[in-house]
Amino acid sequence: MTGVSEKPLPASAPSGHAPEGAGPGAPAPEPPPRVVIPRWIQLVLLPMSMLALYVLARAAGKVLLLFLVAAIIALILNPVVAFVERSRLSRGLAVLSVYLAFFLALVGIGFLLANPISNQVAAFSENVPHLLHQANAKLAELQTTLNNNGVHVQFIKQGETALQTLGDKVVKGSSSIVSFGGGLLTEVVKAGFDVLLVFVLSVYMLLYGPGIGRLIRRGMPEGDGTPGDDYPHLVQTAVARYVGGQLLFSIVMGTTAGLALYIFGVLGIFPDGEKYAVVFGVFFGVMELVPYLGPIIGALPPVLLALFTDPISALWVALLFVGLQQLEGHFVAPQIFGHTLRINPLLVIFALLVGLQVQGIIGALIALPVVAILRETTVYLGRHVVLEPWDNRPDGLL
Repeated sequence: MTGVSEKPLPASAPSGHAPEGAGPGAPAPEPPPRVVIPRWIQLVLLPMSMLALYVLARAAGKVLLLFLVAAIIALILNPVVAFVERSRLSRGLAVLSVYLAFFLALVGIGFLLANPISNQVAAFSENVPHLLHQANAKLAELQTTLNNNGVHVQFIKQGETALQTLGDKVVKGSSSIVSFGGGLLTEVVKAGFDVLLVFVLSVYMLLYGPGIGRLIRRGMPEGDGTPGDDYPHLVQTAVARYVGGQLLFSIVMGTTAGLALYIFGVLGIFPDGEKYAVVFGVFFGVMELVPYLGPIIGALPPVLLALFTDPISALWVALLFVGLQQLEGHFVAPQIFGHTLRINPLLVIFALLVGLQVQGIIGALIALPVVAILRETTVYLGRHVVLEPWDNRPDGLL
């Protein structure tokens, strides 16, 4: 989106580096002068601008969120579009090719994972009657134990199975289910419209990426012409680091969960963990892309399956995922994102919490790339902008 290649690089290099092709003894050129912000702008325009941005953000609400998501997607895909453009394709054909390749890659990954996952899902489906029988037997055993100790409860009525009881409850609550389904359908339609709008916006941002990059350069203080001091290039690099960190994070957590469940299966703690380790690990890794709720959703299938077999196994599996979530929140996520985004791990946690509070799950999802962009903006402005001092007296006293 930044169109870095559109800006010709001057012959000079940044301070401390000789120009390309110059000898080792060549003098280093002077860096571009820093922009001095006068005191009256600091006192009047800057506070008014911050207030105006806050009011605009409050008024824009969801529209601003959609544009932010589309911009981040465009920044993620722009390096690939620029690479495809080098094969003498037009910008429009390059964008189309990248999106087609992206969807084909998703299909290919799904195809590669389909066989082991489908086998494990089929095995699980065939095992459902046995699991239900085990569940009924456990409930009957618990009911007998409690009755013998004077606690008269009735989990299972004579001649009824847990599945039949569940079916009766579903029939009795059919009106509530229909009402819930209608509301769910409405939300799905709204979400589908938002996804389509984000897709269209990201396509337009990619198509007009070079022009957007030139416009941003004109609005920012001038750099020295190298990629290391080019603001759009720095922003794109920061977003690319976030994507790499997120993929690494999901792979690490999904692999760890699958391996831990397999070990539980081998040790007999959770026998089905050995059979379904792959599908549970992949599902947990994918759910890690969703902040906060993702780890909980990813842990539900193995915990529920363990409940059908043995409550003690379910307890151990639940403790396993609680431990994984603690490891994730306090060590893995802060360390990975702190390293890839070059920000303090505490700031990573703070950004996720603020994003969740402001815009829910979507806010938490885009919080880290937004923080990465803000970091690069702050560093770039600190390098090229200086505030005019307020105290010019030589003694420095008030």
